[in-house]
Amino acid sequence: MPKTVKDTKYYNILGVSPDASESDLKKAYRKLALKYHPDKNPEGGEQFKQISQAYDVLSDPQKREIYDEAGEEGLQGAGGGGPAGHNPFDIFNMFFGGGGPREKPSVRPIVHSLKLSLEQLYAGVTKKLKITRDMRCRECDGKGSKTATTCTGCKGQGRITRRFHIAPSIAQTMQTTCEQCAGQGTVYSPKDRCKKCNGDRMLHVEEIITVEVHPGTKDDEKFSFEGKGDETLDSSISPGNVVIVIDELRHRVFTRKGDNLVMEVTIELVEALCGFSRSFKTLDDREVFYTCLPGEVIPHECIKVIQGEGMPRKYGSGEKGDLWISFKVNFPVSLDAKSRNGLSELLPDKCKTPANASVGKIMDLVDITPTQTHHQYHGEEGGNVRCHQQ
Repeated sequence: MPKTVKDTKYYNILGVSPDASESDLKKAYRKLALKYHPDKNPEGGEQFKQISQAYDVLSDPQKREIYDEAGEEGLQGAGGGGPAGHNPFDIFNMFFGGGGPREKPSVRPIVHSLKLSLEQLYAGVTKKLKITRDMRCRECDGKGSKTATTCTGCKGQGRITRRFHIAPSIAQTMQTTCEQCAGQGTVYSPKDRCKKCNGDRMLHVEEIITVEVHPGTKDDEKFSFEGKGDETLDSSISPGNVVIVIDELRHRVFTRKGDNLVMEVTIELVEALCGFSRSFKTLDDREVFYTCLPGEVIPHECIKVIQGEGMPRKYGSGEKGDLWISFKVNFPVSLDAKSRNGLSELLPDKCKTPANASVGKIMDLVDITPTQTHHQYHGEEGGNVRCHQQ
């Protein structure tokens, strides 16, 4: 039975069911965090916070158990929830920045999505990507001028703390930008301004990153380039990383399931009963033939397997997954009298009409309506019988 929880809000935010596994939660978080990250989607800040909060709770077994039983109120009572209880960028950096909390402030990674076709992931591909990163000006060492000195007004902090008395015995502390250095932390004569960065202290630099995608690389797999991301004015802080996330494009024929491929094939009723021969093009453009021999009946939604025609397993092992073919039998909408009589002669005898049918009430069969759901039809334990064969 489906898992019953008091509150599904966090599950709905991530787009998963209450039965979602740890892997399901990670995959959902990755996709949504990339979509709504403020750097990529300036209007997605609130969604980004909600996504991070939901994952922060559901990825922790203890918090998840409390949430499932008591909802958000239970988390607040246990000290485990609330938007102020976590930094959404800490979780993001854990996924894409190569680690968890650090002693020194970390620089947010530059994250790019690399869209690749199933053919490219099958064969492997080399991609060159142009990225733009912020780098500290080497000409002036990030000071705006070679003659720059530390601002005496803010002592190099760029901000000044002021204390205001708003009522007797009541004071308020506020930080403001230092007017003496305009928040830069250093001062210099305009004539000595660095010509390379024009006094901005930072440069926007374009660089090329080469991504080697091996055969069999999976959707959502990430490639991290350490130290190739943005820098800060503080030279003691290591540069951020560049993270390339694989985005597998939908294929018109194949669906990927791990190292296996799934292909749906529709056959006519006569083919299901009498056999057939078909072919398909593989992802490396080979033509493969397969046959169902006469006398072998293919039930509707039966699955057959062609071994070794799936996706390559990574890192040069030479092995491949399998190709699963799901057969859908195209039944005729209606039959004329001649066809019915012919089939009656060929197929096994139909069930006999009950002897007391003439005295009972005979009911008509009608088509199911769109509003009658699959769940209503099959019930809690129902379902289609599928033919799994290898």
